[in-house]
Amino acid sequence: MINPADYSLADFYYSETNDPTCPPPEFTAWREAGAWAMSLMEPALHGPAIPRVSIYRAGHDQKVINLSSYNYMGMAHHPEVIEAAKQALDKYGVGACGSPLLSGLSDLHRELEVKLAAFLGREAVMLYNSGFGAAMGALAGMLRKGDTAILDAKCHLCAMDGASLSKAKRVFFDHNSAASLEEALSKSEGQRRLVVLEGVYSMDGDVADLPALLEVTRRHKASVFIDEAHSLLVYGKHGRGVAEHFEAEADIAVMFGTFSKSFAGVGGFVAAKKELVDYLRYYSNPYGFSCALPPSVVAALLKVLEIFQRDDSLQKRLWDNTHYYRSQLLQMGVNIGESTSQVVPIVIGSNRLLLYQLCHEMNEKGLFLAPVDYPSVPEGQLRFRSAITAAHTREDLDEALQIIEDTVVKRLKEQG
Repeated sequence: MINPADYSLADFYYSETNDPTCPPPEFTAWREAGAWAMSLMEPALHGPAIPRVSIYRAGHDQKVINLSSYNYMGMAHHPEVIEAAKQALDKYGVGACGSPLLSGLSDLHRELEVKLAAFLGREAVMLYNSGFGAAMGALAGMLRKGDTAILDAKCHLCAMDGASLSKAKRVFFDHNSAASLEEALSKSEGQRRLVVLEGVYSMDGDVADLPALLEVTRRHKASVFIDEAHSLLVYGKHGRGVAEHFEAEADIAVMFGTFSKSFAGVGGFVAAKKELVDYLRYYSNPYGFSCALPPSVVAALLKVLEIFQRDDSLQKRLWDNTHYYRSQLLQMGVNIGESTSQVVPIVIGSNRLLLYQLCHEMNEKGLFLAPVDYPSVPEGQLRFRSAITAAHTREDLDEALQIIEDTVVKRLKEQG
């Protein structure tokens, strides 16, 4: 009998079968043997991604405190946002029904591009129907064979895939290390180069050391692409992200962001100089060969932008909640890694069985946290990843913290 705790998804990437439509039989056996653990995956929410919700998970319905959804500004169920989407649904119908290049754009799409560009202080913005597709498509659209993409080692998979699709050479530098970036750039002199960073790193919750990293890119005259997916509306005086936080926006050639986090919607965008955006509209395949965002979603995103710009309490509430939650975890002795943001990991270590046992225990007690396993994170840093929002109340957080203390902290102390 296979022991599911001895394996991870990384063990079944390659198959020795003769037919590519047949997955490795070992994967099927592993999945069946680990059905107890896999039942935690793909939970179904019976409602919006708000702090308290009912989910179907591990074979039954459960009322939970939700620390797994990226609803950072609490906009997922805001009445004005919902009403804007409803009005657009009545006027424009269900879908865009076409590629942005050919027939899928509406006046709402153009309005969001213009208003978002003004908000970000960029010349132009283009919208994508997927955040993953936006980063992947933008990088694949800019880079070519013979170019070099120099990526932080902890960049998101969408950036890695985009660089791979472009046929550019991929070079990784040590996470947040200016010295390692210096070495990578020194070895690639004479080539077209693009340095790829994140504002907030999505698994660790730490922030790019832009002051040190950009000093290196300026010296080497290398352009920079920043992924502000988890930092948009969260960082910066005006909510423009980590680049604004460090007053470094002038050093960033391309900004990428998503609408699935602080905007509580779906899709993504790229913001840059007008000539680059005009070019990408024709050479970024996920843009030209995918259906445009549904107009109702675009209307909701416009309303979120409007609300954020008039309500300066949202960012403050998020940060008050984040500081409180992080400080309480640290007092309990919980390992939160290098996190300094609203993305807060709870690092367990290398015990895969314990990771899933704890997840079941927390689920039963009413806390929704997702297990993050290798290869998404290193083998010795298996974890849960919590996402704090402006919508959480102190009562929500205290109840969640008590469950964490009664499960994670208790079990880790028992194991020494």
